[in-house]
Amino acid sequence: MSLENGSSSVAVEHGATPAAARTREASASARSTTAGRPAAAAPPYGAETSETAATFTPLIDIHEGPDGLVLVADIPGASESDVQIEVEDNVLSLRAHVTPSAPEGSRLLHQEFHTGDFQRSFILSDEVDREAISAEFKDGVLTLRLPRAARAKTRRIEIQKQG
Repeated sequence: MSLENGSSSVAVEHGATPAAARTREASASARSTTAGRPAAAAPPYGAETSETAATFTPLIDIHEGPDGLVLVADIPGASESDVQIEVEDNVLSLRAHVTPSAPEGSRLLHQEFHTGDFQRSFILSDEVDREAISAEFKDGVLTLRLPRAARAKTRRIEIQKQG
């Protein structure tokens, strides 16, 4: 099975063990990081900034099991109503909006969780059963289950006699 997103693709071969999964980075530019975070001059990890708002890329783990793929996305600060999941054609899109949650009358002194928009898209292979995709959301963690599509069964085709 395979998924692709804008910056990398994940291909999991049918019957392969998790250790055999391949990840290819499509982006040629590497960012300088410190303890898993970008250098101070860079925007926050996964952020695309504009003058009005920032869009963040949620961190996602992808696991393969016998029944298909499981995607686990961290969207801290989001609630279930803030998250949108859509499949259009062969593209799975995740979107969420996180608003600041400081208590009324307080002043934010330090922030490590991002607020704003989160967005991530994946191109689905034909091996994913799009109609059976399911989602769960709990404590800021979105779990998507992408089951394998049923393989067409082999059938014998009879030759029609003419005449």
